[in-house]
Amino acid sequence: MPRRLPRAFYDRPTLDVARDLLGARLVRVENGRRIAGIITETEAYCGEADLGCHAKAGRTKRTDPLYGPPGHAYVYFTYGNHWMLCPVTRPEGQPEAVLVRAIHPTESIDRIAARRGQQPQAKWTDGPGKLTQALGIDGTLNRTDLTRRDAPLFIEQGVAIPDRLVTTTPRIGLYTVPEPWKSIPWRFLATLPVDFDLTRPAGQT
Repeated sequence: MPRRLPRAFYDRPTLDVARDLLGARLVRVENGRRIAGIITETEAYCGEADLGCHAKAGRTKRTDPLYGPPGHAYVYFTYGNHWMLCPVTRPEGQPEAVLVRAIHPTESIDRIAARRGQQPQAKWTDGPGKLTQALGIDGTLNRTDLTRRDAPLFIEQGVAIPDRLVTTTPRIGLYTVPEPWKSIPWRFLATLPVDFDLTRPAGQT
């Protein structure tokens, strides 16, 4: 089986983690069955000074997981109906994380279809709230240690995505966030060709 990403992977600069998560495999184990997909889009959120980050409000009941150890999950509810997943980065006490925005489904497609089949297949997991619905990720998984061997949610080695297939853009949805945080290019997007080999060995991830 592919190696689960260790804590040292997350305990690094958040922008590096956001880039290196592209190609990694997000896995949810539900009733003993793996539901998974290759990560294709991420966004970096870099602490209290980043006005696009929840940590701008300081340490609150909601943001407390951001201040925890690297490699834990920050799962939060937004817009009244969506769960979002962020692996926490950097040392404990430094509130930074990466939002997983999209995945390419690779395992338990039937279960993903049962949850998202009312939409065209290309739209099943192309947004952060869509992928959490598809994989059954909700608030019960908040603070999950993604590096723990028996964790029901984790990220493992996936495929190598070359830089030529990766673009950076401003983060999405920060409508009321002031500059430069609104336009800073901390979104990482992998555009995979139809014939991309999803079995190629991973590099750093």
